[in-house]
Amino acid sequence: MNIHSTVPHAVASVPSASNNATIWSVDAIEALFGLPFNDLIWQAQSVHRAHFDPNGVQLSTLLSVKTGGCPEDCGYCPQSIRHPTAVAQQAILSTEEVLSAARAAKAAGASRFCMGAAWRGPKERDLDAVIDMIKGVSALGLETCATLGMLKPAQAERLKQAGLDYYNHNLDTAPEFYGDIIHTRTYQDRLDTLASVRQSGMHVCCGGIVGMGENRRMRAGLLSELANLDPAPESVPINLLVQVEGTPLYGTEALDPLEFVRTIACARITMPTSRVRLSAGRETLSDEIQALCFLAGANSIFYGERLLTTGNPDVERDRRLFHRLGLHAE
Repeated sequence: MNIHSTVPHAVASVPSASNNATIWSVDAIEALFGLPFNDLIWQAQSVHRAHFDPNGVQLSTLLSVKTGGCPEDCGYCPQSIRHPTAVAQQAILSTEEVLSAARAAKAAGASRFCMGAAWRGPKERDLDAVIDMIKGVSALGLETCATLGMLKPAQAERLKQAGLDYYNHNLDTAPEFYGDIIHTRTYQDRLDTLASVRQSGMHVCCGGIVGMGENRRMRAGLLSELANLDPAPESVPINLLVQVEGTPLYGTEALDPLEFVRTIACARITMPTSRVRLSAGRETLSDEIQALCFLAGANSIFYGERLLTTGNPDVERDRRLFHRLGLHAE
């Protein structure tokens, strides 16, 4: 198998003591991708019904609490100082600004509030400000999530002690494609942060981005890495590349929407107890493709008109879609 030498997770499918009970090889997941579409969806829906309410969807709202100026060079990201995009650098928001947005998200029906900051990793003074936000949002009765870049073990412990429920840190893509997208941090850096988060006792939110020019085997490789984390992430955001002018990936050939649905289905089968979230790029998906994604096992969405710097379906559109499909918020 063609995997990164520092990431030993993708091996043949054998029984395991992990929460998934199976080690998912890249070959096995690629075979899932290759099933006839109806067979794949049936299998994914069967797994989904065994573990979740088939018509329940968890709603998360995402807010950028510090925008732009990131020193990393991620090829998809408009917040990098290395890419000539229209995203302006903004200082960290005040706690009251964040709490105002959290109150609005709760009133609209969200159950989790996610705070993102464009840092390589937080400095201690940054962490102080975010901890105040976490405590305030938690006091509103919302689950809390943060994505702040790479964490040291002691920083993860501080966030846990502050009451942070989830930490998001995506693997982005398969190990063998990673170097084509990002050069300023390694795959192992990402795994080290995930290990710190898990060791602290926080829940892990970890997924990736598809449509960046990777092939199907690479999509299988990403899912293999995620599924074989022990335990698998509690939340798995699957992002469809949002192409932003000025980023290196602008102009990449668009992914076939049905291939995106297949990715959701394979994520559900390989991570049966994880929340699989439709994340960035949902604004470009038709209602019909989103319906197929829910059928394939997606049971979480980012909810609200904006993500970090890109658009998202507005609340009323989502409410209409949920009504048409008979879905309800959890």
